[in-house]
Amino acid sequence: MHSVSHILTGFTRKTFVILATMATLAVACGATGFGSPATSTPSPNHLGFDVTATNTDQTVTMHVGQKLEVVLRAGQGMNNWSHPTSSDESVLAPIVDPAATAARGVTLAAFEARKGGDVTVTSNSGPACSPGLACPMYLAVYSLKVTVTP
Repeated sequence: MHSVSHILTGFTRKTFVILATMATLAVACGATGFGSPATSTPSPNHLGFDVTATNTDQTVTMHVGQKLEVVLRAGQGMNNWSHPTSSDESVLAPIVDPAATAARGVTLAAFEARKGGDVTVTSNSGPACSPGLACPMYLAVYSLKVTVTP
């Protein structure tokens, strides 16, 4: 027969796992926003990029030969975003970003559209924790759908 403390310990573990899963999903969803996807349209800027995407963008459309800059700002209490990557470099290839010296807490990446297709640019970030202290275990995920048209 199980003791009361054993049952409570099992309940606490289950509750913790459920809460941790919910927190992970909330942070992951919050990283890309809710509601209808935001779509960026090509907008020239002074650094030679045709399209710029930020934390709030979920989709962008661009043409072959255009350049995309991804600008991600770290959330409060979070580490910098990992370097964004393209799911298919034959469609959207990484290039050197002329503004590679970003401000603290900002992650930059640059890409060039090489051929038509759909790709996903992804990055992630975890909590910034002090050494020696307990740290929550979750991951924020950024996902940008890029459609390249010929």
